[in-house]
Amino acid sequence: MTELSDFLRSRRAQLTPPDVGLPWNGDSRRVNGLRREEVAVLAGVSADYYTRLEQGRARNVSEQVLAAVADALRLDDLERRHLYDLARPATGGPEAGTKVPKARVATQMMLAALDPVPAIIHGPRLEVVAINRMGSVLIDDFDSMPAAERNMARWMFLNPKARIVYPDWAEVAAQMVAILRAAVKPRTPDAALTRLVDGLRAESAEFDRCWSEYKVFQHTHGTKRFHHDAVGEMEINYESLVPPGDPQLSLIIYTAATGSPSEEKVKLLSSWAATVNAR
Repeated sequence: MTELSDFLRSRRAQLTPPDVGLPWNGDSRRVNGLRREEVAVLAGVSADYYTRLEQGRARNVSEQVLAAVADALRLDDLERRHLYDLARPATGGPEAGTKVPKARVATQMMLAALDPVPAIIHGPRLEVVAINRMGSVLIDDFDSMPAAERNMARWMFLNPKARIVYPDWAEVAAQMVAILRAAVKPRTPDAALTRLVDGLRAESAEFDRCWSEYKVFQHTHGTKRFHHDAVGEMEINYESLVPPGDPQLSLIIYTAATGSPSEEKVKLLSSWAATVNAR
C-alpha cells in the first residue's frame, strides 16, 4: 500500500487550510500542507480512520469514503480515478504483460500515410511502437535506436537531444513521469513498468525527484514547443487517439495551426528532410 500512502501524502502536501476553507493562524508546520486531522474533518471521518487509510491499514474502504477523501483533497477526475485504483486490494492475478505491444500492419500503414504530418505510436509505458518519417524528423529517429532504448521517458531523461527538441523540457519531462505514475495499477502489477521506473530513478536524479512528487497526467491534447536546428522553434498542437482495435496503444498526431508561422516551418522541415534523405 505504499503507492496509496505516497499519493495521499503528496496530495495533502499541496494544500493549505485556506485552500479548503479552514482557519489558519499562520502557525509554522512540521511538514507542508494539511495535517491528517484536517483532512479527516473535511472528509467526515475520524482522524484515526484517515491515518489508517493513509498508512494502508484500512480494509474494505467504501466508495463513499473514497469520494469524501477525494473531495477533501480537491482531486481532479484523473487523480480521483487513480485514488480508487490504489485503494482497491490487489487481485493476486497474473502480472500485466511485459512485452512491448505491437501495432497491427494496418495501423502502421495508417501512420505512414499520415506523413508529412508527424505522428508516433506508443504503448502504456511510453514505449515507442512506431513513428513515421516526419515524427522522426520532429522528435528523434527511434527506429535507429536499440530496442531497449525506444521509450519516450528514457529518451526524455537520458538523451541530451531531448532538451534541445523541447524548449520547455522540464514541463514536458514532468508530464512523462506523471503519465507513468498514472499507469501504476496495484491490482495488476506490471514488472516491465517497475523495471523501467526503477532504472530511471537510479540513472536520473531529475526523474527520481519528479517521481517523488507523485503527480498524475493523461496525455490527451494540448500544445508544445519544439525546436529543430533547420527551422528554429515551432508551436505544435498534439492530439492523442486510441485505435479501437489496439486500446493499449496511443496514436499521437502533431499539427500546427493553419496559416501560422509554425505551419510554414513544418512544411519547410519536411522539404529539408526530403532533401537530406535524397543525398
